[in-house]
Amino acid sequence: MRDLQGKIAIVTGASSGMGRAIAAALAGEGATLGLVARSTDRLEETAILARAQAGDVLTFPGDVADNGLAKRVVGEMVERFARIDILVNNAGINTYHRNLADTSVADWHLVMNTNITGAFLFTRQVLPHMRKAGRGQIINISSGGGLQPSAPGGVAYCTSKHALHSLTGSINLEERRNGIRACVIAPGETNTPNLDLRPRPPAKEDLATMLQPEDIARAVVYVASQPEHVSVDMLVITPTVCRNYNLDYERYVAEGHTNVPLD
Repeated sequence: MRDLQGKIAIVTGASSGMGRAIAAALAGEGATLGLVARSTDRLEETAILARAQAGDVLTFPGDVADNGLAKRVVGEMVERFARIDILVNNAGINTYHRNLADTSVADWHLVMNTNITGAFLFTRQVLPHMRKAGRGQIINISSGGGLQPSAPGGVAYCTSKHALHSLTGSINLEERRNGIRACVIAPGETNTPNLDLRPRPPAKEDLATMLQPEDIARAVVYVASQPEHVSVDMLVITPTVCRNYNLDYERYVAEGHTNVPLD
């Protein structure tokens, strides 16, 4: 028997990287999936991978910061499958400019809307259904940048991830009495497409020493598979060996590639 056989799960940010790996891993354990991401084509590629391992997989292209989308995704999943057992808030984004001196207002809102507002909206939509069922698991994918500020992560990204930790704690504070558990997973350096947005992307040889998306996916399955009397509040995962990218980024800042005009 697969650990998540018959469970109904929603995964945001499912078109690539961690989200794609999480979707495939949940499907491999028997979960029925609703997948959310901006890119229709890449989302369908993930769905094909998941369908090869499990049964029903629905796709919902769109922006997680759109409350109408969140409402529609949850509504259609409940209408089709009667409940939501697992929500994985994985959608995350970063921008090229990341320092206080050069982060534009538009970039700030983009990162906040995707990384924390989207998680809030989807959580808000699933809670009534989880309360009705008397159980549910919400898993928020954060970052090492959610534990302490990180130069490579930047001000907007790290702020959004700190907020995700706080959202997770608030869910547990308010909803445990309703049988609802929340976990925040904080991975260290992970080999995902988001690294390509860095002003100084890691070298290829460094990517092999990082965490891989499948490592995070296994952690999600572990958390989601715990019995209902067990709550894993936070899981921190780090690569065994990884270089200090902060030094490279500080050198980039010192070279003067900052200070874009204020909005």
